[in-house]
Amino acid sequence: MKTNDIKKGQRVTLRNGWNGTMMDNRKGNTRLVEVEGVYTEIGSVYAHDIVIAQSADGTYEPVEHTPAQLKLRETVAGW
Repeated sequence: MKTNDIKKGQRVTLRNGWNGTMMDNRKGNTRLVEVEGVYTEIGSVYAHDIVIAQSADGTYEPVEHTPAQLKLRETVAGW
């Protein structure tokens, strides 16, 4: 599954191990997610930080990132 295929309401797992619920249907390098971490809050998340997503049949599968998202990950890692 690609990050651009994740729809509003689908559950996701982030690279840091926290879970969340997708809050938008947008595409691109950032997505709006309700993250359940130390606190539950809604905010922008880099698409390259989404590693697992729930599919339409309820199973979880790994997320594929676009070349642009992978390039942004390298850029952010260099900061």
